[in-house]
Order: sequence, then structure tokens, then C-alpha cells
Amino acid sequence: MNAAPAPTTAETLRSALAGLLDGLPPKQASAAVERLIANYRGATPTDAPVLRDRSDVAAYAAYRMPATFEAVRSALDGLAEAAPDWTPGSHVDVGGGTGAAAWAADATWDGPRTTTVLDWAEPALALGRELAGRSPSAALRAAEWRRAVIGSGTGLPDADLVTVSYVLGELTAEARTAVVAEAARAGRAVVLIEPGTPQGYLRVREAREQLIAAGMTVAAPCPHDGACPIEVGQDWCHFSARVSRSSLHRKVKGGSLPYEDEKFAYVAATRFPVMPVPSRITRRPQIRKGLVLLDLCGPEEAGLSRATVTKRHGSLYKSARDAEWGDAWPPASSADDAE
Repeated sequence: MNAAPAPTTAETLRSALAGLLDGLPPKQASAAVERLIANYRGATPTDAPVLRDRSDVAAYAAYRMPATFEAVRSALDGLAEAAPDWTPGSHVDVGGGTGAAAWAADATWDGPRTTTVLDWAEPALALGRELAGRSPSAALRAAEWRRAVIGSGTGLPDADLVTVSYVLGELTAEARTAVVAEAARAGRAVVLIEPGTPQGYLRVREAREQLIAAGMTVAAPCPHDGACPIEVGQDWCHFSARVSRSSLHRKVKGGSLPYEDEKFAYVAATRFPVMPVPSRITRRPQIRKGLVLLDLCGPEEAGLSRATVTKRHGSLYKSARDAEWGDAWPPASSADDAE
């Protein structure tokens, strides 16, 4: 009799969340969730932790951690795709809260790795430590959870990978600049993730320019280091990650569907050679009868374009029908060219 397959990192995380949050009163969580939504979608920066106490942290973990995990994992997949032979031996997560990015890194790369999670909210660090202790991953169980003020004056230990996810929007403009500068100094690779809103995209765009000015190379999602071809105010670059909802997640969020789509914007940059994708699909592919329309961001000289892939393109047509928002284009396995 075959043994059951080992649970994925995402499944382990959902199980750990359910175990820690079993018995959480939904009404108590709802008030905290509403405040977290306001902070998440709002445009007012703060100089204090968003997660203030255990109820806030529990609500955050149930409401936001699964989505943050999937968004960060998607961004890290973009980096791994551009640097297939590279594996980080050390990871520093800035403003990591309950550790979603640490779990995402563990889902992306195998091998030994030191992990340090920095956050200014001690209740978030405490819950993150508990969650990590329930993981079979040695890297997560051995992670260091360190209280630190995130902003101007933040000092980071040198690391192969530095992640800053859903943090920049909580900071003043001055603090954002300081955090990105320190991440660029400390990390061989830096990955920044923000909500997939116009404001989140602008923060990522600004940080991207700062990372390039610091001498880093863009690995993903952009195919180049040139200026972003999107006209500000007309559109914004963002992607989508599918998130499976647990019963607790549905209860806290008041939803009925077993999934949701998390929209996010990101940039990954490195201080070592990478292989950026030729082009990237920037919108959900439009499948029509006998053809597929793909919105692409390509080489700097090409900018934004639309490719039409038809049945006469052979195997490329099948690839286009299977392609997803955020994928590289054309697929490396294809010998055909799109028009």
C-alpha cells in the first residue's frame, strides 16, 4: 500500500493556523479584521505597528497570512525562474509579522538556510514562532524572531535573500526610502511585494528605480532594467495568486467560496547574473475561438504589446491556452514564435 504524499508547505501552514486559532471567537476577530482591511487598503502611513495585540495577530493570521504566503511565493518563484541554479543560504524578512515570507521561501527552495524575521510587533513574532514550531522544516523551526523598529535607521544583517512584503505602505516616504536602501545594501537578492493596487504598484515602481540606482539587476517580473513602460495613472502592473480558503478563513472573512485571488505587485533584484524572461504576460489571457490574446511586457525597446496566437502556431497555441497571468512568454520549451 502506497504511503500518503507528504503535505505541501501551504497545507502545513493551513493546518498550523487552524490548530493555533481553534476557538477564536469570530465576532472578536471581525472588529480586528475590519481595522486591518482599512490599513491594508488605506493610504495613510503609520509609525506604529499595525498588529497591536494577540487578537489583532490572530485575526491577521486567519485573514491575511494565507494570501500573503501565496503572493510572496509567486514573487519568489519569479526570482527562482530567473536564477535556477541559485539557492539562498540565508534569509532576512523585514516586517515579517507572523512569518508568511519565511514559509514562502521554504516552499520555494530546499537545503539548509538561516532565517531571521524582523518585526516591531512582539505579539506577531510570538505567534510566528509558534506556527514555525509546528512545521516539519528545520529551517523554519530554527528561525530567529527578532523585535526591531522598521523604518529610518533600521539595520539589517547581510543575507543572500532579503524580503519586504506588505510593509512599505505602512511607512512614511522617508522610511520607505531608508528601508529599500538598507535592503539593497544587505541583500544579494531583494524581493519587495505590495498589494496589487495602483498605490501598491507605485511604491514598487519607486523601489525598483531605487534598487537599479543601487547597482542591482532586475530579475522579475520585468524583462529588463529600463524604465517601466506603463504610463502612470493609466494602468498599473500587478499579478494574481490563487488562495485556498480553510473553513476558519471563510468564517473570519465572511465568505463562502473555497478560494480567493490575491492581487499583488512585486519586484525582485539581484547582485548576481540572472536570466530574465523574454516577455511576461501582464493580464489574464483572453481565449477566443481559434486564438488566444496575450498582453505582454517585453524587452525595453518593445515595451507593452499584444500577441495573437492561433492554431496555426502549433504547439505554441496549446501553450497559450494553458498560459496564466504572470507567466513567461514564450515558454522555453517551444520552438515556435508568436506574432
